[in-house]
Amino acid sequence: MNKAELSKEELANLDEAQISTNENSTGKRKLYIESYGCQMNFADSEIVASILRNDGFSTTSDQSEAELILINTCAIRDNAEQKVRKRLQALNALKRTKPELKIGVLGCMAERLKQKFLEEEKMVDLVVGPDAYRDLPKLVAEVDEGHKAVNVFLSREETYADISPVRLGTNGVSAFISIMRGCDNMCSFCVVPYTRGRERSREPKTIVAEAIDLFEKGYREVTLLGQNVDSFRWKNESGEVLTNFAQLLEMVAQISPEMRVRFSTSHPKDITDDVIYTIKKYDNICNYLHLPAQSGSSRILELMNRTYDREWYIGRINKIREILGEECGISFDMIAGFCNETDEDHQETLSLMDLVKFDYGYMFSYSERPGTPAAKKLKDDVSPETKARRLSEIIDKQREHALYRNQLTLGKTYKVLIDGFSKKSADFYAGRTDQNKVVIFPKENLKIGEYVWVQINECNSATLKGEVVEEELVKC
Repeated sequence: MNKAELSKEELANLDEAQISTNENSTGKRKLYIESYGCQMNFADSEIVASILRNDGFSTTSDQSEAELILINTCAIRDNAEQKVRKRLQALNALKRTKPELKIGVLGCMAERLKQKFLEEEKMVDLVVGPDAYRDLPKLVAEVDEGHKAVNVFLSREETYADISPVRLGTNGVSAFISIMRGCDNMCSFCVVPYTRGRERSREPKTIVAEAIDLFEKGYREVTLLGQNVDSFRWKNESGEVLTNFAQLLEMVAQISPEMRVRFSTSHPKDITDDVIYTIKKYDNICNYLHLPAQSGSSRILELMNRTYDREWYIGRINKIREILGEECGISFDMIAGFCNETDEDHQETLSLMDLVKFDYGYMFSYSERPGTPAAKKLKDDVSPETKARRLSEIIDKQREHALYRNQLTLGKTYKVLIDGFSKKSADFYAGRTDQNKVVIFPKENLKIGEYVWVQINECNSATLKGEVVEEELVKC
């Protein structure tokens, strides 16, 4: 059964999944990987594919070919976990027709639930946490011998810095580079510190080497990933910081002016003026920041343990606009209906959105996660109906702001990196501006991976449309 043969319900469960491609076809055994959740999970799947490639596996995008199916999971929201459970049920139905098939769960959900999958639900053969991927060959061998296998040990040192990822689902233009792992921010709603452990940073030279290798292979954009990239610190044995994030950003930008650099995610309390000025200094560092707000209410931010208030967040936005200009793209995360949130708190969130006018947003209703400080100390006392209403209002307002921000681009010309075809027509290409806005334009005689100048003629709240113009005309 390939993707085209999946049921509508199964396809719905794949909406947020990344399916591996047949990057390496020399292995005798076939591996199929699906990734859910954040970009860190997608990057981790590429590390997993590399580790198992060295153990005789090749990846496939056809699950019917696979001897081993791995689901790389997210535990940040209950909805994400329910999607994985439904997916595992479907895969177990496949397993009944193919008894030799082995199924494993990776990532944050594996770490959070540990033995539950193996013992209570008996849905999988192996469970592997984010810091135990090096152990996969041994764990797979145990499963091959008829045993269940689990390793969810959290490490204070593991960064996988020496492993060259196998690029999965790639367009050959853009790639992720993990620069650090874990998180030390104990936001009360978040399970990440418990599923991914404490912060640790990669040695800068390994990051630069990975970026150089990607550029030499034809990639023209890298995204530096971390739960909180601004916390990147490479230290010596004495604990002295040798390289901070602003310095690392500059090191990667200096590889080539033809390679764009993006990064995610920034924490409002940590993003420094040095980082913002480094973005301004280099044309190839994209003029775009993802800066999660989570709420517009200082009272709710304190309950969330975000360690900043509304005024601090607005101050960071103002500094970004001051240094990088009004065109700098800014996206956000927002949670509707957190514990104790009143209508007044919600109105403060809407007013913050009116003040900033974000380009893009990730918006969710609050989902209590077991084991988090919020679950232990706060009451989830906002009704589902109220959460849904508030979330709908946030989404409607963001659509309004996204359209407003996109309308500001009309008649202007932007440098766009072509990264694929339009979803609606093979006669059109799609690419992204420096500000991370999607642009659709006629294919003409252009090639994926090229930079072009596009004049914007139309837009809606999600997409820009335009025509390619000569660079000489732009400079004039």
